[in-house]
Amino acid sequence: MKHFLINSAALYLVSLTVSGMSFENGIITLFLTGIALTLTTLIVRPLINILLLPINLVTFGFFRWVGFAIALYVVTLIIPDFKIVEFAFKGLTTYWAIIPPVYLSGILAFIAFSFVISFISSIVAWVLK
Repeated sequence: MKHFLINSAALYLVSLTVSGMSFENGIITLFLTGIALTLTTLIVRPLINILLLPINLVTFGFFRWVGFAIALYVVTLIIPDFKIVEFAFKGLTTYWAIIPPVYLSGILAFIAFSFVISFISSIVAWVLK
């Protein structure tokens, strides 16, 4: 239950900050996507990480994000109302830093969303702890 709440909150927060991810039926699709992401993260992602273990060892853990991106792609196949079209971050300008706009499509969009979702879910899990 805790993983489901963390994944659902992370999906919602990411959809607010980055465009390109859509939930066609609103909150119902968000909760279904949270359930599917939790199940694929707990079941499919370890299998993918075992299959990618040699590449993961050579690249010092970089391909761990690819495992999560594949799990996110599986979720888009399971939930038809959840779509990832592109990763479109409009950029951010503050007094201390400037983050330029980023637009990605295809597998790079899945990798970018997997990175951002796992980062946000780590922060949400830390706050709830």
